[in-house]
Amino acid sequence: METKNSENRTNFFRNPLFLFSFIALITLVITAQSLLLKPKFFDNSGIAYTRYNNYVIFKQSYFHLVENKDIFQLYPKEHWDYFKYSPTFAMFMAPLAYLPDAVGLFIWNILNAMVLFLALWKLPLPEERKKIFLFLFVVIECITSMQNAQSNGLMAGLIIFAFNNLEKKQVAIASLLIVCTVFIKIFGLVAFSLFLFYPNKIKAFLYALLWSTILYILPLLVVSMSQLNLLYASWYHLLQNDHSASFGLSVAGWLHSWFGFDGKNIILVIGTVLFCLPFLKFRYFTNLKFKLYFLSFLLLWMVIFNHKAESPTFVIATAGVSIWFFSQKIKLENLLLIIFAFVFTTMSPTDLFPKSIREIYMMPYVMKAVPCIFIWFKITFDLLFYKESEIGEPSIFAK
Repeated sequence: METKNSENRTNFFRNPLFLFSFIALITLVITAQSLLLKPKFFDNSGIAYTRYNNYVIFKQSYFHLVENKDIFQLYPKEHWDYFKYSPTFAMFMAPLAYLPDAVGLFIWNILNAMVLFLALWKLPLPEERKKIFLFLFVVIECITSMQNAQSNGLMAGLIIFAFNNLEKKQVAIASLLIVCTVFIKIFGLVAFSLFLFYPNKIKAFLYALLWSTILYILPLLVVSMSQLNLLYASWYHLLQNDHSASFGLSVAGWLHSWFGFDGKNIILVIGTVLFCLPFLKFRYFTNLKFKLYFLSFLLLWMVIFNHKAESPTFVIATAGVSIWFFSQKIKLENLLLIIFAFVFTTMSPTDLFPKSIREIYMMPYVMKAVPCIFIWFKITFDLLFYKESEIGEPSIFAK
């Protein structure tokens, strides 16, 4: 009887309805916290901004778009910092822009959280029971992202969903999802590499071209073609200038803070070469475990080689770490690495570490990024030296 009760409790916690209700409750609490906390100051201008400043940037970008303004300029009376996404993303915000902030912010946060966790739930992992641990490992970083009203959960979720749809041979949907990530954040381009693992590459390319064209011209519903061209030129100019602004929580930031190395362009070139190396193992392209490794490799690469990576961005990297660890049997070295990541990547920005330690050691030495960098190199090693004996089951969706 006790064994049966224990099993029932385990099944209850593994129930998708319970898990997603849990995520919805967390989202509600985080949204309320963002709305209730006092405004904060970013500089000495004396202007106070909301705790959900990023959401305000996204929301106002739509109004700037329909008013034929340059959406890539500063609007300090409305929000702090630049809008850095595409004109199409500004159009995406139309359904939320007219809602009260309390409602719109909750919908924005729940969208980010649910897309990510539903994508993780749909992953073809060998053991479904591991998904609960995968959820728990990612949830804290998801909270960090939501506290900043960021789009990183949505980015990670769309890429993972694209992987799931490719496994189901749904090329059109997968193409649309990846194209959407590009129109959110330009580094979503890297996710097109997933198509190399699957057949129908020409078909995928044509679908990607179709979706890209549709999303590119979507703002023509509210602006002229000349205005749209000006907006894309302004976006390109902003991203160009943004490239040299900082080192971020990245490989570049780590090498700069630890060793004084400033060659960001060299690091990006080396990172790109390393990114391409797993494609030499083409004979494993049909192997599910190898593809899950590469998905993890991709999600981590997008963050640690992004010179603008901030703490909320690491929900993408953490999703990669979690997929990598829980898609294989537990090994001691991997267990130590994931504990390292949990302590220094996930928990170091929290009150578990005293403020003085965070300010003196964690932030200056980009300790949040270091475990993810080490794990990425471990995954790179795993991919490059993948053995016949390690081949797992073929895709569970394969016919």
